[in-house]
Amino acid sequence: MSDVATLYGCGAHSASGVYSPTMLRQLLLAGVVTSTLIVTACGGDDGGAAGGEETNVEIGPAAEGIEGVMAIRVPDNTHTESPVDYGLSPPAGGVHNPVWLNCGFYDKASPAEHLVHDLEHGAVWLAYSPDLPAADINVIHNLARTSPRIVATPYPDLADGVAVVATAWARQLTLDSVADPRIEKFLDQYTDGDQAPEAGTTCLESPLGTPIP
Repeated sequence: MSDVATLYGCGAHSASGVYSPTMLRQLLLAGVVTSTLIVTACGGDDGGAAGGEETNVEIGPAAEGIEGVMAIRVPDNTHTESPVDYGLSPPAGGVHNPVWLNCGFYDKASPAEHLVHDLEHGAVWLAYSPDLPAADINVIHNLARTSPRIVATPYPDLADGVAVVATAWARQLTLDSVADPRIEKFLDQYTDGDQAPEAGTTCLESPLGTPIP
C-alpha cells in the first residue's frame, strides 16, 4: 500500500483517522497529490473505496493502542434518506440519514443510518445485546448518563456471546462483558476524537428520539 493510499484512508489508516471528502478536495486544490495518484492507490484489489462504495472495511488494529480496538475504513460521510448496506454490523461510519438520534439511553433499537450521524458528530454508540441481564443493561444505562456524547441502544443483530459493541467514527471495540475496563478507555479516547469528521457538533436538539433519563 502506497503512502497516498494511507493518506486517503483506502485500505489503511492514519493516526487521525479517515479523511473527509472536504479535506480531500482541499488537499487536491493545494497540489499535494494528483487525482491520478488517488485513483491508482485506491482503485486496486486492496479493499479501496473507489466508485462511491458504501461498505465499511476493517483494516486492522487502531493506532491509539487500546487492545481490541479496530480501525475501520469509512468511504463517505454524505447524507441519504435511503437504507444503507454498511457491510459491518453495527457500522462505524459512512453515508447516513440527515437526522441524528438524540444522544442518551434507549431500550428500543433505532435505524443505524441515524446513529451513524451521531458518530460523525463525535459521539460514541454503545450497541448492547437486548438479551443482557437487567443488571448489565443498567451498567450501560449508567455509562450513558456520564456524558451527553454517548448514545446507547439495543442491537438485536450482535453475534452470540457479544455483550456490547462500542463504536466511534472509524473505530470499534467488541466486548463480551459490560464490566470490561476497556469500555471506559474507549469512551475516554474516542468521544469527540480527531477521527470524527464533525467532532464537537451537538448530538442533541434533534426531532428524533427521547432518551430515557
